[in-house]
This record gives sequence, C-alpha cells and structure tokens, in this order.
Amino acid sequence: MELGNFFKLLWKHKNLLIIIPLVAIIVSYFLVKNLADKYVSTAQIATGIVDQSRHLLDADPTGATKEQSIAHEFSNLIEIMKLKTLINQVSYKLILHDLTDSVPFKPHSKLFLTMNPRARAHAVELFTNKFKNMQPLSYYNKDEEGLNELLRSMKYDERSLRKDLLIVRSEDSDFISVSYESNNPQLSAFIVNILCTQFIDYYTHTVRQNETDAVNYLAKLLEQKRDSLNKKTAALQNYKIKNGILNLEEQSKSLFDQIIVFNDRKQQAEKDVASYNGAIQKINNRFKPGERQYIEATISKYNQDVINSQDQLHILTDRYVRSGFNPKLKPAIDSLSNKLSAQINQTSDKYITNPLTAKDDLVKQKLTLEVTRDLAKYSIQSINNAVKELNAKFQRLVPFDANVKTFNFDIDIASKEYLDVLNKYNQTNLQSTFSIRLRLAEYATPDAAEPSKKMLLIILSGIIAFAFCVIILFGLFFMDDTIKEPADLVKRTNLPLLGHLNTVLGSLDLKKLWDVEHRDKMRLFKELIRSIRFEVDQELRGEKVLGITSLSNHEGKTVLAISLAYSYSMINKKVLLIDGNFDNPTISNTVSPKVYLEDYFKNNPDNYQSFSNTTNVMGNHGGDVTLLELSDENFIRSRFNELKTKYDIIIIETPPLSSLNKSKEWLLFANKVISVYESNKGIAKWQKDDVDYLRNLNSKFAGWVLNKTDPKKDRF
Repeated sequence: MELGNFFKLLWKHKNLLIIIPLVAIIVSYFLVKNLADKYVSTAQIATGIVDQSRHLLDADPTGATKEQSIAHEFSNLIEIMKLKTLINQVSYKLILHDLTDSVPFKPHSKLFLTMNPRARAHAVELFTNKFKNMQPLSYYNKDEEGLNELLRSMKYDERSLRKDLLIVRSEDSDFISVSYESNNPQLSAFIVNILCTQFIDYYTHTVRQNETDAVNYLAKLLEQKRDSLNKKTAALQNYKIKNGILNLEEQSKSLFDQIIVFNDRKQQAEKDVASYNGAIQKINNRFKPGERQYIEATISKYNQDVINSQDQLHILTDRYVRSGFNPKLKPAIDSLSNKLSAQINQTSDKYITNPLTAKDDLVKQKLTLEVTRDLAKYSIQSINNAVKELNAKFQRLVPFDANVKTFNFDIDIASKEYLDVLNKYNQTNLQSTFSIRLRLAEYATPDAAEPSKKMLLIILSGIIAFAFCVIILFGLFFMDDTIKEPADLVKRTNLPLLGHLNTVLGSLDLKKLWDVEHRDKMRLFKELIRSIRFEVDQELRGEKVLGITSLSNHEGKTVLAISLAYSYSMINKKVLLIDGNFDNPTISNTVSPKVYLEDYFKNNPDNYQSFSNTTNVMGNHGGDVTLLELSDENFIRSRFNELKTKYDIIIIETPPLSSLNKSKEWLLFANKVISVYESNKGIAKWQKDDVDYLRNLNSKFAGWVLNKTDPKKDRF
C-alpha cells in the first residue's frame, strides 16, 4: 500500500520527473560537446616478486609463497611510486621541457608568458638543481614560491598530476601498470616514462644503500665474533699447557679403568689369601703336635737361598703392581717363581723327617702355600697403595675438568654466534647481489585517443537528475506524516470511521445539489452525505442528539452539519440544527436564525420561526461565553428533553476540541459524537490529548468523517 502511494506521488509529479532530466541532458550536451579528446599512455614495470625465473639463487627452498606477503610488497612499491618526491621529479622535468623546448606540452600560462629570458634561465638552473638533488621547492622562500606558482599555473604541480595518474598491480601478475590521461598523447607518455625511470632509480639506490649498510654492519659484527672466538680458544689452550692437560677426558677414563683393574686384582688377591690360609690350616691339622714341633724346628733352619729368593720375588711383585701389571715384568716373576719352587724342592729333600711319618709331600705343599700366601698378602698392600695414588690423581683432575668445561661452553656459545652471523652475512651478501629486480618492461608510447565518453556523460546526467528527483520525492514521501486516506486516519488514531467527503470548490448550494444533477464532484458529495447519514442512523439507534466536533478550526464541521441536516430533511425528518460554536458562529451568520441559544436556554421561548417545514436552526450571538454559563446542567438537559419531543434529530455543531471545555460542555448532552478531520494534515503532538479524549468516550464516539479527500481515489 505504501509503495503504491509512492508511485501515485511519482505519477502526480511526472512532469517534474520529465522536465528536470531533460534540462540536465540539454545542459550536459552543451557542456561536453567542446571537450577535448583524452589520451592514455601506459607503462609496465616488472618487479620480479612472483617471477620464479629470477629467483634461481635466492629461491625459498620450501617453495612456499605467501600471497599476503606478496600483496604487501606490491602495495609498498605502489606507495613509494606515489611519493611526493617522485611526483616532484616529474614536475621538474615537465617544466624544464616547456622552458627549453620550442614545442611545449601545454599552451603557456599567463604567468609563464610574463617571464623574461633572464627569469627563464634562472628557473631552468634552479629546477635542474632541484631535480638532480631530488629536493622539494620551499614555500617559505620567495624565489622558490614563485616557481611553485609557475608549476600550478601550468598544472604541473603535484596535486594536478595526481588527479589523472593511475598506478595499480596488473591483476595477479608480476607487473605494475602506470598510466596517465591527458589532452596530449606526448605529454601522457612523457609523464609515465619519467615517473617509472625515476622510481626505478630511486628504489634501486635506496635498496642498494640499505643492503650495503647491512652487509658492512654484518662484516664488522662477524669480525668481532671471530676475534672473541679466537680469544676464548687461545685461553683454553694456555690453560691446558699450563696445567699439563693433553686430553682430560681420556686421562680420566684411563685412571678410572686402572682403578677398576686394581680393585679386581685386590679382590682376587683377598680370595687367594683366604684360600691359602684354609689350605695351610688343613695341612697343619694333619700333623700331630710332636710332628708339628719337629717340622717347625726344621723350618727354623730354612735355607737362606729360599729366603733371598722370596725377598726378590716380593720386590718384583711390588714393581709389577706399581707398573699397573706391566706384561713385561710377568716373565721375570714367572722365572723367579720357578726358581723358588726348585729351591723349596731341594730344601725339602734335606729335611729330616720322622721315620715313622711319611709326610714329606705335605711339608712341601705347606711351604709352597705359605710362600704363595705371603706373595698374595704383599700384593694386596701394593694394590691398595696404587689405588690410593690413582684416586689422588683422579681427584686432581676434577677442578681441571670443571674449568675446561667452562672454557668449552664459552667457546661453543661464541662459535654458535659466529656461525649465525656468518650465515646471515652470506645470505645478506647473496640477496644484495640479486635483490634489485625492478625493470621497465614496456615503455609508454603515445596512443590514439580514448573512445569518446560524451554520450555516456549526457546519458548519466539525465539518469542522475532523474534519480535525484526520485530521491527528493521519496524523502518528502517518507517524511510526510499527513493523513490522505480514511485508512490512514483509522490507523493513526485507532478509532472508527463513519465516512469521508470529497473536496468541492466554490460555494455549496444544497438546494441545487438535491434538486438537479450536477457534475461528478457534486454527485459524489451527495452520495457520500447519504452514506454518512446512514451510518449515523445506525449509531444513534433511536437516540436524537448528534454532536459534531473537530480537533481544530476550519476542518469542515459547518459544511457537514448543514449538509447532514439538509439530508435528513430530504427524508422527511424534523431536524434541529444548533450552532454551538460561540467563537465562530458561521451557521448563525449564514442562516440568520430566529431563535438563539442565549434566549432559549435562559427563557422559555415558544414563538420561533422555522427555516423550512421540517428544519429549524438555533443560532448564537457569539462572544466569549460557554454553554454552562448560560444555565446549569439540569436546566439545559430539561430543555434538550423538550427539544427531543419536537424533533426527530438534533444536530449540534460544537467548537473544536482545541477550545477545551467549550466543546466538551456541548458533548455532555449529545447521545453520539462524530469528529470531522481535514485530509492532508498531520496530527500534532498537542492534539494527541484530544484524540485520547475521543477514545475515552468509548461507544459514545460514533467515528471520524474525513473531509476534503481526493475524489480520484474514491470508487463506487
């Protein structure tokens, strides 16, 4: 419904929607018909960022390519190209060309024409110097400010050049596209080529300088790390030389192995001593006490050679143990042991034994076991001494080991730092060799004129003008809160509707309206009055007093009251029309009644003239007075009861509800109330209380009558 109303609004203003776009099209035609042709020149810069053929030495071994990183690189290059410094370089080149060439790119400006040869030479010198040094013109230097004005007058300044300059990445390729649009094909190509070459030179110089600084810094850092590593290595070597350390780990391992060997030999010797003592004890037990004394007596005379051999064997065994069981001493020990065994055998042959006892072999075994046991006991003592010496040596190696480990830890850290810096240096040095990838792959050349956009601009002007008008009308429609149709009034107030009346221009002649068929508007008005009359009858249901009010003045109460009274008279009803509007007694001024409210409700008049056979009008003299000021409520109610006996229907035109109690006093005596509302008006905030009052009347309020509606919207 709302959309339909909007289309009706557009149709209502169709002439506006046609005329304004048409005017815009005509104006655009005259504005663009003399526009010069546009020439666009484009150059391509190869960056090498995504070109894998240019990454053979510094390619990523993982093969990973991060799209976001690539996008950042391209964005950085484009922003560098847009730097004011580079745009200024193009400006300098353009003005130098026009100052020195006989065929300038643009017609000379007024300021340019005022320059004498000396001023031009000075400008050429200054612009050339600024171009070589890549310096901007100062706005605070009077001389350079004049040159800035010269650039602006020729439209060669930075802001003017940026307007038609386009720098973008060509889709997902490796190229940056630079294009410029102007009225001169030579100018477009010149600007693009100068900008590209200056950008490549600037970027190359900047990157080279940064990489050189990085390589030099890493070279110095690498030298520092190398010196630190050499110093720590020399300190470790000096410490080893000073303390006689060849290989601390091997030395400690050798000592530990020797200690283990000696402990094993000691355990074996202790086992041998225990076993020999047991064997000797068993032999001693086999001899009787007398025989044992005999043998001991003989042993006391032990051969001196055997004793000497035993001493030599003890000395040699001690040397063998102290040498760490050197195999070279083993043959000498074995030889001396054999010699001692032979001497013992010779000695046993000379022993004097008891003839009654044949135990020569036992004596021989005992002597041999005693010698072997003594050797084992002595070797245990030698082994213990050797173990003590080895433990002492091992303990002396502990602080050396701690210090050497500290030196090694420092050397490891220094070595790692050195290798990290070395790798970084090699990588940076390699990248610096292949980092400059920018090259001008395609130079800009003067091209043909671009297809004309004049017709497109003309059409766009018409479309934009039409859209602008539609938007304005939509804004007005959206902001419009006026009530135009009966359904809008019901929706806004939540109160019932009795009917509506169309707009009738000119004076309303009720006699002609009911006697003769007029034009369609008058016929429609009569039919709508009849409809309202029917609805009022349905609401009254035998009651007789009808009050007609409105929210404000001049909404059509008088027209409705008179028309409704006349309509009732046409169906042979006795009608009394009361003008209760003291502030604006339109009915009284129009009809000139014979009876007035001030007289009737104070006196009791019996002689009043009728307006017609069946219709009477009771007027008022006007003034600042209210109904209850004429008489009290009971007396007025009795008068109304009297009027009800004489008339079939009593219609009261009351003041608007904006007059507060003046209207509400009349409504006290009405059986039903209807309110007239003029269309194309909105309900103000201060009128909401009056709407609430009508809503609080409940069933007493019969409904709205919407006045002055558009007859084209009514359908029968």
